[in-house]
Amino acid sequence: MGSETVETPLPDPVAEAVHRTVVDGVEVLGSLSPSRAGDFMTCPLLFRYRTIDRLPEGSSPDAVRGTLVHQVLEDIFDLPAAERTPAAAHSMLEPVWTALQARSRSAREVAVTLDEPSWLATAHDVIDRWFVLEDPTRLEPLEREAYVEVTLENGLQLRGIIDRLDRAPDGALRVVDYKTASAVAEGYESKALFQLRVYALILWRTRGVVPRMLQLVYLGATSEMVRYEPDEADLLATERKVEAIWEAIEEAQRTGVFEPHRGRQCDWCAFKAHCPVFGGTVLPMPKPPSGWARFKREVRRRWRRWRRRVRARRHGA
Repeated sequence: MGSETVETPLPDPVAEAVHRTVVDGVEVLGSLSPSRAGDFMTCPLLFRYRTIDRLPEGSSPDAVRGTLVHQVLEDIFDLPAAERTPAAAHSMLEPVWTALQARSRSAREVAVTLDEPSWLATAHDVIDRWFVLEDPTRLEPLEREAYVEVTLENGLQLRGIIDRLDRAPDGALRVVDYKTASAVAEGYESKALFQLRVYALILWRTRGVVPRMLQLVYLGATSEMVRYEPDEADLLATERKVEAIWEAIEEAQRTGVFEPHRGRQCDWCAFKAHCPVFGGTVLPMPKPPSGWARFKREVRRRWRRWRRRVRARRHGA
């Protein structure tokens, strides 16, 4: 946001969720991303284990494939429009996979478990599905992997990374998010679009423009695009919702009670051993992080933000 940030003490153990700073004269009481807000709505105990306890989860072939495909779909726009062909995207896949393994321990850990030729073939399939849904030769994204953030009047900072932001000649914005899973079942679109509504809220509050279109691009076996046109009423409702979620997080933090919610997410949850729904015992709340730990976390956070801004400038944002 281009303003000076002045650190103040961090009094509680919420890691990424709570980070007290002063931005534009407003004290930041906490920081929340759409994915972490989604975690809390899905299962408060899942949120706690991921965000406060920071328990290790490992990765999965599906998750790493998603990272790989996202990188290819970002990099292809570095090419001139006429060269953004399926053949070009396919030729990028294996070099990007090599680079991903070089920089990511999670990717290396998953790589040793793979039947790599078969797994890479599924990534090629995902790319083919994208070209059925979109034509990159006719697109010029305004930004890719765009880091966005805003501090609301109540002191809650919202932040996130938008896969792709398009701008029409008349200035209208389209927020695009790639999902390498299959399209959600009918009736779940609202939950799936929540993340994009938060991004739209951030853009509205920081740029003064309500995005004309929110677009989810599903690239799994049942591939399709889900589109939604928000308005100011939608975004005001989204703002109230994230504020209510934050109040609930603060209350859970105050009481130490993060209730588990059973649902479809349990099928792939890494924390069943510590969940009472599955006969486990909830772990004790962790101690507040030391000043040194908070300092290191802040350095990492600022380093990530700096890299995102450099990438945005490189992509012509």
